[in-house]
Amino acid sequence: MLSGNPIQRACPVCAARDAAPCLAKGALRLVRCRRCFMVYADPVPPELVSGAYYDGLGESYYLSPGKLESDYSPVRFERELRWFRRHCAGGRVLDVGCSSGAFLFQLQARSPGTYDVLGTDVSGPALDYAESRGIPVRRGDFLAMDFGGARFDAVTFWAVLEHVAEPRRFLERAASILEPDGRCFVLVPNFQSLAMRLLGARYRYVYEQHLNYFTRATLLRLVQPRFRLVAAHSTHFNPIVIWQDWRRGGRPVSNPQRAELLRRTTAWKQNRLLTPVRWLYRLAESALGAVGLADNLLFVLRPRSEVGDEFGPGRPV
Repeated sequence: MLSGNPIQRACPVCAARDAAPCLAKGALRLVRCRRCFMVYADPVPPELVSGAYYDGLGESYYLSPGKLESDYSPVRFERELRWFRRHCAGGRVLDVGCSSGAFLFQLQARSPGTYDVLGTDVSGPALDYAESRGIPVRRGDFLAMDFGGARFDAVTFWAVLEHVAEPRRFLERAASILEPDGRCFVLVPNFQSLAMRLLGARYRYVYEQHLNYFTRATLLRLVQPRFRLVAAHSTHFNPIVIWQDWRRGGRPVSNPQRAELLRRTTAWKQNRLLTPVRWLYRLAESALGAVGLADNLLFVLRPRSEVGDEFGPGRPV
């Protein structure tokens, strides 16, 4: 359980302190900024702000057998790897919030010798596991980390910025360590997804660990000062989650339940008998993505130059 005295927040996008109540779920309170319309949790437990949660209680999920089996399966990160390799052909890669190191492991397995990888996280146990799988890691707060002047060809935030109290600072730090023509990859839940529209507070991904709830417009506002948009897409779709959450009526989903669903869906992806079902699923995902209703938002970003780098609208991936 989360504890401690809650911390009040300003808007993570525009820093205003003028927000209206938006949604409530248990102890979670979401507000909407009256200036930029960003939705965010306020107040929030201190252990989520500091990251201490992920170094302790979070271990029960991130290192659970079901989660690890899913993350290290060959079908995991298929979309992320496809987009990543399209926009970054090689070089130094930093995965911020790398958890057990599965993305970097899959990247090296599919492109051996092409990328020089490094992962960072605040979760010690998860990083121990990453190292056991041959992934080099750095431990601690990314914002305070000294990379000794090193620059990277890519920095990734896979399902990270929704968890941090100051996402703008994470993006600023990423921009400062990227090569001038490097790429930053951001994947976050889509607050305007079909699942969110159907379920509202019943959706399992409306929960205390998620501090920020982005739409395409608010994510654009967040990244604009330091990056220009190279590509954007709405991606992923899990109808099983929608069905389960509808039936559960918003009751909490435990970490073991989350891990078990991941394990089952990963097994289904690898079952050849379900190939026709996967075709239908991909058609549905593609259709939802085309109208911005898929579960996640993916941005590929390039650091802005000092002068005259216009922030374009981006193109679908």
